Amino acid sequence: MNNIFVYCELEGTKVAEVSQELLTKGRKLANTLGVQLEAVAAGSGITGKVESQILPYGVDKLHIFDAEGLSPYTSKPHTAVLVNLFKQEQPQICLMGADVVGRDLGPRVSSALHSGLTADCTALEIGPHDDKKNDKHYENLLYQIRPAFGGNIVATIVNPENRPQMATVRSGVMKAEILDPNYKGEVIIEDVAKFVPETEYVTKVLDRHVQAAKNNLKGASIIVSGGYGVGSKEGFDQLYELAKVLHAEVGASRAAVDAGFADHDLQIGQTGVTVRPKVYIACGISGAIQHVAGMKESGIIISINNDENAPINTIADYVINGTVEEVVPKLIKYYKQNSK
Repeated sequence: MNNIFVYCELEGTKVAEVSQELLTKGRKLANTLGVQLEAVAAGSGITGKVESQILPYGVDKLHIFDAEGLSPYTSKPHTAVLVNLFKQEQPQICLMGADVVGRDLGPRVSSALHSGLTADCTALEIGPHDDKKNDKHYENLLYQIRPAFGGNIVATIVNPENRPQMATVRSGVMKAEILDPNYKGEVIIEDVAKFVPETEYVTKVLDRHVQAAKNNLKGASIIVSGGYGVGSKEGFDQLYELAKVLHAEVGASRAAVDAGFADHDLQIGQTGVTVRPKVYIACGISGAIQHVAGMKESGIIISINNDENAPINTIADYVINGTVEEVVPKLIKYYKQNSK
C-alpha cells in the first residue's frame, strides 16, 4: 500500500531504457520515503523473460500481466491493467516514460483515477509543501520539476491531495543504474482476466511497422550541435563535416529546427532528445532552459558563440568566442592535422 509504481514499457520481451531509468530513480525516491518500489509489466509471452531486466534495479515487487491481447500495446487493455491495479494497491506515486506509449497511457490512467499528471519532467524530488491559502502543511510530496512557459522558467508542480502522484519523464533524463544483479524481489503473475474485461480488447493489431531511428544521438560519445546562430541549412554542412572528422553525431536546438536549418529528429532538449555524450560542442546555441535540460549531463561542454554573455556559456567547460563560420573550419583543419 502507498508504494511507488513504475510502468515498464515493453517492445516484445525487451524492457525500454526509459523504464529502467525510472526504476533507478524510483528506488531512490522509495528509499527517501521508506516505502517499497513496485513495477508493472504487461505483454504477451513475457513471463520468465523480463524479470532479469527489472528486478536488479531494486524492485521489491513485480506485477506481471501476461496475455495475448496485451502485445503489441493498445490503449484500452493497458489502461484497464493500471487503473484496476491502482484501485487495488493504492500507490502514492506512479512513473512512466514520456514517449509514444506513456503519452497515450498516462493521461488515460490519471483521468480515470482523477489523479492529475505532470508530463515531461526533468527532475523528481521529495519534499514538503505549504498551502498558504488553505493553511495546510504537507510532508513528503513528489516535486515534479519541468521547464514551463516555452522553457523560460523551471516549474515545480505538486499534487497535495489526489493519488497517485503521476509523472512522465523523457528517455535519457535519468540515469539507469543496476542496484544489485541478484536483488530478490517478489514476482506476482496476475490473473489478467480479473483486471481486463473482454470488452477492452476492441482493437486488434493486424500489422505493425517500427521505423529505426535515423541517428544515434542517445548513444553518441561526441555530439556537434547547432543552433540558430549557425545561420542556415548550408551552415549545418560545416557541422556535418566537423562531426565526420570527430566520428560524432549532429544535433540541433529547437530554434534551428524551427528555422528549417535541421530536421526535427535532430532536436535536443525538452521537446526533443535528451543526451549524455562525453563531449558536447554547442555551435551558435544561446542556451535556453529547454535546450539545456536535454544536454546538461554531458561530460564536457564546449560552447562556440560570438555572444560572450550567452546563457550556455555559464554551464560550458570551454568557451570559444567567435562565429561558427570562423571557428568550425579551424577546428576541422587543426583536428585533421593533429590526428595524422
